[in-house]
Amino acid sequence: MSIFRNLTKVDYLVILLCIGLIFAQVWLDLKMPEYLNVVITAATSPGHSMAEIWSNGGLMLACAISSAILAVVTGFFVAQLATRFSKSLRSQVFSKVQSFSSEEINKFSTASLITRSTNDITQIQMTFAMGMQVLIKAPIMAIWAITKIVNTSWQWSLATGITVAIIAICVLVALFVTLPKFRRIQKQTDEVNNAMREDLRGVRVIRAYNAENFQEAKFNKVNDNLTRTNLFVNRVLSIMSPMMMLCMSGLTLAIYIIACYLFNSADLLGRGAIIGNMMEFTSYAIQVVMSFMMLIIVFIMLPRAITAGKRVSEVINTPLSIKDGTVTSSTERGTIEFKNVTFQYPHAEAALLKDINLKINQGETVAFIGSTGSGKSTIINLIPRFYDVTEGEVLVDGINVKDYTLHALHDKIGYVSQKAVLFNGTVRENIDFGEKTNHQIDDSQIMTAIEVAQASDFVNSKEEKLDAHIEQGGANLSGGQKQRISIARAIARDPEIYIFDDSFSALDYQTDQKLRAELRKHTKDATVIMVAQRIGTIKNADKIVVLENGEMVGVGTHQELLKTCPTYQEIALSQLSKEELENA
Repeated sequence: MSIFRNLTKVDYLVILLCIGLIFAQVWLDLKMPEYLNVVITAATSPGHSMAEIWSNGGLMLACAISSAILAVVTGFFVAQLATRFSKSLRSQVFSKVQSFSSEEINKFSTASLITRSTNDITQIQMTFAMGMQVLIKAPIMAIWAITKIVNTSWQWSLATGITVAIIAICVLVALFVTLPKFRRIQKQTDEVNNAMREDLRGVRVIRAYNAENFQEAKFNKVNDNLTRTNLFVNRVLSIMSPMMMLCMSGLTLAIYIIACYLFNSADLLGRGAIIGNMMEFTSYAIQVVMSFMMLIIVFIMLPRAITAGKRVSEVINTPLSIKDGTVTSSTERGTIEFKNVTFQYPHAEAALLKDINLKINQGETVAFIGSTGSGKSTIINLIPRFYDVTEGEVLVDGINVKDYTLHALHDKIGYVSQKAVLFNGTVRENIDFGEKTNHQIDDSQIMTAIEVAQASDFVNSKEEKLDAHIEQGGANLSGGQKQRISIARAIARDPEIYIFDDSFSALDYQTDQKLRAELRKHTKDATVIMVAQRIGTIKNADKIVVLENGEMVGVGTHQELLKTCPTYQEIALSQLSKEELENA
């Protein structure tokens, strides 16, 4: 399996050490029946020596204690190895997901990625920890024990062989029945996680519409499916334990019955040896059956771990649609150009953007406006390469964005998303966020950014100021406060290109006006790209681009578009009266 490529040279040395310790363990375990045979034979034979009994009994005790110590040491190393392995897998999955574009994330779904990085890796860790010991120890134990009993008595050997065959058939049947169900369990776990995630994200809407029973019914449906599949698998596997005990008890009984026949046909001196051989053979036979029982425990876990491993490998080995370039710098600054750009989402029937040609110069403020679904957010998401164009090219500072390293490209941009995204931490940590190549951000720059973003009122009202805590997702802030912190994050970065994706929608008109006025002063040398729904937000832009059905239907200033672009006129009249437009 490809995930085992993550094992290091040190890990392989630990595995070799564990194999050596397990060999020693097995040797000690299989020496004890030999000493037991000597003890019983001596005890049941005339003229036995107590010294021989005590010495062999002492050797049995030494073997048992040494085997226990080796088992503890082996368990310690295996646990360390399994934990490091799972840590490495989690790091790789997280790192890979960090590099995913929206296309890859949509392919897996968020719920599935969470399941793969938590539950699936836990399954692999548990199976790896147990399998490292059992999968190595059990076959060695079984083969070694069989070689010791095969020449003892053909009757006893035949009984053991029949028992092993019955166990093997039961295991194969159980695996054949349960393996497809384990694959289904992983997918159904994804569905349960997705249902729970959807419910938690929409809890306010659910309560507002009294839809608790409806959502509960949806959750119960996927939960019942998972429960039924788990019950089926557990019922099948629950039969295995009593079946193994029945086989073991049956084998022990068969050994005793055969011993009775051998005992009756032997002379007085041979009967002591038969009893000793019977006890030795019983110990070996139980070791063989126990080895198969240990393998069964692993085989019960193995199908689920194999499925989990494939799912984790699928994430790690997913080819990235957005690949890193090599360019790290440019001579120009703040210029953007769309050349014959066409974009179509994966699996979509038609292109969302069609033949876009637009040049944006340094220091310009350019706004995109249009109806819902016209491609406003999509076109600006092509600049930081959240998606790549289907046709044409996007140039930043005269260089195709595909040629930049992603780090260098993103270093040029201050991005504010349509939905404000905040992280668990302090105000300072949320504003001084990420890496910036050309300078470090200090508290004075953070406060300047907060003032420009009109966030100083509520930040200063908090006792801890910049150290005030922000909950995950900004749950303890209002929508407008979250937007202003997000805007301050971009301003503090002091980029050459600002991208605002409808980032002023939660602000009241007065705050919007103040923020845009301060923003114009602060970003006068930078290029500003914005998407907005309100005419008041964009009317002072140097250039307004009107989109309709993915096509540019107008480019110009506010006054120019009012005269020349019917689509812009329609949008403007839907928000402002004729008198307001004339005075604008």
